[in-house]
Amino acid sequence: MADRSDAPCIVWFRDDLRLSDHSALHAAAATGRPVICLYVLDETSRRTGARPIGGAARWWLAQSLRALEKRMGDAGVPLVLRNGNAAAIIPELARASGARDVFWNRIAQAPHQAAEDDIATALRERGVHGQTFAGDLLATPDSVRTKEGRGLRVFTPFWRRIQALGAPPDPLPSPRRLRAGPDVASDTIESLCLEPTRPDWAGGLRETWTPGESAAQKRLKDFLNAHLAGYAHDRDRPDRDGTSGLSPHLRFGEISPRQIWHATHFAAAERPALAADADKFLSELGWRDFCRHLLFDVPDLATRNLQPSFDGFSWRHDDEALKAWQRGQTGYPIVDAGMRQLWHTGVMHNRVRMVVASFLVKHLLIDWRAGEQWFWDTLVDADAGNNPANWQWVAGCGADAAPYFRVFNPVLQGEKFDPDGAYVSRWVGELAQLPKKLIHQPWEATPLELASAGVTLGKTYPHPIIDHRKGRERALKAYEKVRGG
Repeated sequence: MADRSDAPCIVWFRDDLRLSDHSALHAAAATGRPVICLYVLDETSRRTGARPIGGAARWWLAQSLRALEKRMGDAGVPLVLRNGNAAAIIPELARASGARDVFWNRIAQAPHQAAEDDIATALRERGVHGQTFAGDLLATPDSVRTKEGRGLRVFTPFWRRIQALGAPPDPLPSPRRLRAGPDVASDTIESLCLEPTRPDWAGGLRETWTPGESAAQKRLKDFLNAHLAGYAHDRDRPDRDGTSGLSPHLRFGEISPRQIWHATHFAAAERPALAADADKFLSELGWRDFCRHLLFDVPDLATRNLQPSFDGFSWRHDDEALKAWQRGQTGYPIVDAGMRQLWHTGVMHNRVRMVVASFLVKHLLIDWRAGEQWFWDTLVDADAGNNPANWQWVAGCGADAAPYFRVFNPVLQGEKFDPDGAYVSRWVGELAQLPKKLIHQPWEATPLELASAGVTLGKTYPHPIIDHRKGRERALKAYEKVRGG
């Protein structure tokens, strides 16, 4: 066995697929010893109860691992891939390689913490030292608590507390060069079976995205230079390129929150006129922390109502309506545009996410968990905190929830945030020739206007599956029962 002074150390990568601002990797590199960089696709650990990632996120993961593999090769080390139970694989790799230390960044989620505990115990039993570092949040959950030791359930005071903590630590640089450890066996990315083949439905994802750390850094730079100005307003416009597009990069840790924080503050300091836009952008980063803190306190956030009064809510079981919603065939153009954008690109504009979610849970009275599960499988940025927390927010059963009487009118939402119909025209092409005053409510067009646009309602485009007014009234009655109870 190698002498400890030059024994290799293992860095365990998870949702932190980058070299820069990687505390565990930085610490390993600082030892000057050989480094084994390991990623384990662990879908077997039953005790931890980790949620399997969805199809679109699996595709992203494969591309992200390829990008990381290249970055590591440039730094002088291979990326070792394994498929199986991390609690068995990591101690065995330490034994086989002679490693005496394992470094990793913590993930403040119950399943990941359980896996970490299992691994730390197994390593101790073998005389291997495990060292952990703060994970991918602006602030750890234990740093933002009430006097009673509970997490905060309202965003505004939460965000004030985060800001009161001051700036997060400066990001760490990428190691210029790493010492390669001993040769160890590795699986291939292809063998992990992350990408769809029969059928290959990922064409739109490939067309839309370039995963990886370098692409994330470029996207951040381009956003701050070209789109931060006006962000506070443009972020609500799906017809404009007004958002950062960083969410899937953040989801897989190709970029860290503190890298975004510091780069944004630097941009605002250079151009003081951007202060309000920068504050709004950073508050969205804060919302991500807020949702992750909720998940820390409520591990079953994706399945349990945060407000128990909703446990008896009379959700409707309507497979036909659910399928129409999933396929973008509801007859409401802004809803259908969002659902088709999601299927093609793996993302949906944030404003439209709220509209389509409200439509499912309020107009159709379908359980929010059905929508959350669909998003989990189809979003490349499906996040274990954001996804269920946002669905519960819209449904009214979550933290800092939207008022129960807020039922988005899909026509008015479309007219306000897609006033020229550009977003709908792009994703619901069969309506593209309608006059913009009618594109959000094609049923109001005359027969001549429909014929001129090549639209036949009920054939080329569906009639609305529910009348907005009736759907709203039904929702309010159902929600009043919960509120009254």
